[in-house]
Amino acid sequence: MNTNSKGFTVIELIVIIVVLGAASILFFIQKNNVEVAARDNDRKTAINAMYYSLEQVFYKANGFYPQTIDETNLPSVDPALFTDPDGAKIGTAESTYRYEPTNCVDSKCKSYTLRTTLQSEADFIKDSTNKN
Repeated sequence: MNTNSKGFTVIELIVIIVVLGAASILFFIQKNNVEVAARDNDRKTAINAMYYSLEQVFYKANGFYPQTIDETNLPSVDPALFTDPDGAKIGTAESTYRYEPTNCVDSKCKSYTLRTTLQSEADFIKDSTNKN
């Protein structure tokens, strides 16, 4: 029996395969977590943009909040932000973005709630600051 053979034993190969398998599983788990966090961050950014446009632009100019929001009444918001990361536009049933106006008379509302459903946290909610 020659003890000076060159190469790997079956056990060494199995250990290498197990280590590489475990590393690849960890990689894909972390990749998924990073993607979820990025989508949640995109949702928060969109809600914040709509919120500040409603408060600093629309309300200051009109003295009320709109009954619905979109790129026509909030032109200071990037139109792409009205579509959630899943591709659903705000105001549709599939959207994770919701604009809920309250105390409306003739399409003029006194307050609202903006919210989005996040994947890794509780809902992200912004309420109107002016509640006349």
